[in-house]
Amino acid sequence: MDSSSLKGLLAEHAELERQLADPAVHADQGRARKLGRRYAELTPVVQAVRELDTARDDLSAAKEMAGEDAEFAAEAEELSAKIPELESKLTELLLPRDPYDGSDVVMEIKSGEGGEESALFAGDLLRMYLRYAERHGWKAEVLDSVDSDLGGFKDVTLSIKSKTADVDGVWSRLKFEGGVHRVQRVPATESQGRIHTSASGVLIYPEPEEVEVEIDPNDLRIDVFRSSGPGGQSVNTTDSAVRITHLPTGIVVSCQNEKSQIQNRARALQVLQARLQAIAEEEAAAKASDARRSQVRTVDRSERIRTYNYPENRISDHRVNYKAYNLDQVLDGDLDGVLDALATADREERLAAQSG
Repeated sequence: MDSSSLKGLLAEHAELERQLADPAVHADQGRARKLGRRYAELTPVVQAVRELDTARDDLSAAKEMAGEDAEFAAEAEELSAKIPELESKLTELLLPRDPYDGSDVVMEIKSGEGGEESALFAGDLLRMYLRYAERHGWKAEVLDSVDSDLGGFKDVTLSIKSKTADVDGVWSRLKFEGGVHRVQRVPATESQGRIHTSASGVLIYPEPEEVEVEIDPNDLRIDVFRSSGPGGQSVNTTDSAVRITHLPTGIVVSCQNEKSQIQNRARALQVLQARLQAIAEEEAAAKASDARRSQVRTVDRSERIRTYNYPENRISDHRVNYKAYNLDQVLDGDLDGVLDALATADREERLAAQSG
């Protein structure tokens, strides 16, 4: 990035600081959150620029004094080695960011090949993500689910929200989870003790804070029905659950977690909004021949992103050749190892693209 662009970022940071100091800005919580997130995004860049400028000034001064004092010569040598590191750090901070990194997410987990075993594994994945959210202090709630006969899930939709307006939010950590997750284990349904392979699919969308896709009410069919708990037990006697069908795309979204029909309708519309937003962006990316990763939409064992091998207690992510033998801990929500590997690979890819 050239010096004029850096000056622009420094000026933007100063302006954001000025606006955030104005009490009137905080009357609009949405605007204040947006400004605060951008300010937090730019702050490390500003700090890196100042640190680099200071190091360069110090190097210049040390070189001037080096002829008179050996200590300054040593300091100049030290600073000469430090400056490339600071430049590299600034280059990384200036990489284009995913605009949704601070967003909350909507996640869907669907059983696939493997019948009841796949549905049981979908339940295991749900628990894994709920535990991961709990470890990070996020709020996770199941919005809708279709249970299987043995206690698993044929389909489950959940919302995961950060309690703070961080630059790196839920999406920044979970965005690579979309795809097919394969499990290898002896199923509860297997009497001979044989290892089976089955698969469940994960779809994940950033949840927009503001409406970006217009939804025509005439494109919606809205049905109401009674909420039901596990095994089909009715959990209330009113028609509070809502199912929305988006007629142009055929997308169906249900929500029965909230207490009232109005709340369930609003929540289902938010989920529909997130899904339509994801489709619109995929179409735009395809038109632009963007190389952005696309999620696997079909739950097919051949299109796997990750394998969970129970007999070996092994987890493998096939996109980055990650392998670890702590599957029991991962299933209990300790996902940071594999997520860090994916984030590092993504950062290296973007750095390579920048330098290329």
